[in-house]
Parts: sequence; structure tokens; C-alpha cells
Amino acid sequence: MNIPFSPPDMSELEIQEVADALRSGWITTGPKVKELERRIAAYCGVNRAVCLNSQTACAEMALRVLGIGEGDEVIVPAYTYTASASVVCHVGAKLVLVDSQKDSPAMDYEQVAAAITERTKAIIPVDLGGVPCDYERLFAIVQAKQHLFRPANKLQRAIGRIAIMADTAHAFGARWNGRPIGSVADFSSFSFHAVKNLTTAEGGALTWRTIPGIDDEEIYHQLQLLSLHGQSKDALAKTQLGAWEYDIVGTWYKCNMTDVMGGIGLAQLERYPNMLKRRREIIERYDAAFRPLGVKTLDHYTDGYESSGHLYITRVPNITVEQRNEMIIKMAQAGIACNVHYKPLPMHSAYKNLGFDIKDYPNAYGLFANEVTLPLHTRLTDEQVDYVIENFVRMIESIHQ
Repeated sequence: MNIPFSPPDMSELEIQEVADALRSGWITTGPKVKELERRIAAYCGVNRAVCLNSQTACAEMALRVLGIGEGDEVIVPAYTYTASASVVCHVGAKLVLVDSQKDSPAMDYEQVAAAITERTKAIIPVDLGGVPCDYERLFAIVQAKQHLFRPANKLQRAIGRIAIMADTAHAFGARWNGRPIGSVADFSSFSFHAVKNLTTAEGGALTWRTIPGIDDEEIYHQLQLLSLHGQSKDALAKTQLGAWEYDIVGTWYKCNMTDVMGGIGLAQLERYPNMLKRRREIIERYDAAFRPLGVKTLDHYTDGYESSGHLYITRVPNITVEQRNEMIIKMAQAGIACNVHYKPLPMHSAYKNLGFDIKDYPNAYGLFANEVTLPLHTRLTDEQVDYVIENFVRMIESIHQ
């Protein structure tokens, strides 16, 4: 068999939406993107959403709309992908990395609390693999540290504390205490990259909770300006009769979503409930096979939350990094593509050059050392799931003989 790690799940519906966009003559940001924004906002239980060309752009624009920059500090977990942290560097703020909990990919919340200073403006937690983090704990931490908070602008004053700006790249469709992810953190940044549950090829969406004293339309308008050169009218508005004239109100950025991408997203959103259901079926079959062998996996579904089921992360006990790598090679030889989530940020050159050392993050390294991520996607057949289970079980048993 040949089982890819995470191919996009496309149907005739996506093809029809893209063809419709191409035939319409409107292929950049237009009516399909605006409709996708409306539907995502409704799906996430918020008033507004903005669709951009990546989760990274969404996270960066959120930092910029909040006015976070030089002299500020932002706390990020060490055990994540670079996009969670690089956006902090993009805006010129100081990146503060914290370790994971022991044997859990969640941030060490005690370290988070200890890392807060008068300069801290935001925390970027990560819903790893689609599993929501402990938002109740995070909000309790920022409330307890409210006396240290020094707001620098109107939006920061309205929030009145350190902002929770979640990296929800993996978590579209997840729920926490019955609430959709996207409506829990102050700002939530979703990814619609090709390997994500719901894809627009590239792309992402930013949602936010309504902030008392701040109009959601004001935030939406500012995000539109930031993501399209600071131009006072988008291309769609300029097509109105005699409406060619516009102003540039800031020397800003270019990271809008196109209608071709938006069309794919509209089709995916229509199919999404069944896609989430299939992911849960596969996860439950994997759990039943691997947990009795002592393999540690994420808890995707509990009484307190429901995951989006994005990644099937496993940790195989009592193996070395070399043995883990050998397992991945042998799985590949059997036609099964696996991955590792994640190599902690302090192990990468860019973060070493910023002064971070993996020795200061032993729990993050421990999570990485024996981690194997198995294929989990909606194009997997039952036969392929059985094949993945059979091969992975055999490898585990051979290592522990």
C-alpha cells in the first residue's frame, strides 16, 4: 500500500466552486471570500471573521491590530511549530518561550505565570493536534496578573489584561466546554493549509471575541487595512460605478485570500461535519489498538472538550531518538508516511541564534524524543487504517522484545 501522511480531501463540490470563481471573472478577494468569512464567523459563534492567506498572517495581523511591538513581550510554548513564535519576531516584540508540562504537550502553566512581567502583552497558547488547551487556567493566570498589565492603546485598555491570542491552526471545529474554538480566546488564528482538516490550499481565518467598548466592525476594518496595503477600499468596493478613488492610510501588508481559495473553503465547510466524524472514527480505532501497548496518545475527546482530530500524535515508551527515526523509516518502507510533531523551537538554528537552548526545555525535548505522528485524514479507508495499525503494532512489539 501507499498511504500518504495528509493529502487534501477534494470532491466535485470543490472543483465546481473553483470553476465558478474562474468563470465569474472574479478570482481575487471578492464575494466568495466575504461569504466564507460570514460562514466561519457563524460556525465559530462570533460576529466577525477575516480570511487571509495563512494562519501566520492571521496571527501577525492580530498582534498588529493590538499594537504589540518593540518593548513588549509575548509568551509562547517551546513545543510548537515556528509560526506560533515567528510572528512575535515579525512585530519586533521579545519572544519568551516556556517549557511543556512533563509528559504533556500543554504549556507548563506555572512557568507561564512566572514568566509574566510588566512588559507582557500577550500569551500565544497552541491547540496542538486540535486538542484545546486549558483556557480556564490561562484566563485565571492573566486575571491574577492583571496588576502588572500596562496597556498602551485603546484596544489593550478595553481588554484590560494580557491578551490570549491562541494559535488554533489545528483546531477548526474543536469545542471547549461546549463553546466552539474561535470564540474562546481573545483572538484565534486558524490554518487552512493543504494538510489541515479544512483546506483552501493556502489560507487561514482570524476570529475574535467581542471586546466591551470596541465595535467588531472597527476591528474588521483595521484588519482589512492591515492586510491590503492600507488601502481604504478593496478591489470589490472599487468596482462600484465611479468608485475608483481610494486612499492609502498606512504602509502596511499584503496577505488577503483569493476567491479561488474561498470557493474551496465554502465547499469544504459544507462537507466538514462528516469529515470530523470520520476523523473521530479513525482516532477511536487507533486508540483501541495502541493504548493497550502502553503507547501514549492525545486525549481528543473528553467531558470538557472535543478535539478537531487533526493529528494522531503517539509517544512510544522506552525508545531512543534513533529507534524512533528507524521506526519512521521502516513505516515508510511499508508505504506508510509518518511525521514528527514537533522538533522543539530551541533545537532550530533560528531560535538558537536568538539565544534559546534546548537544555532549558527538558520536557519539550522529552516529548519530541519518542514521538511518531501517524497518518490521520479523511481519505483513509478502513483497510488502510487496519494496515497502519498492523505495521505500527509490529514495530512496537519488535522494539520491546
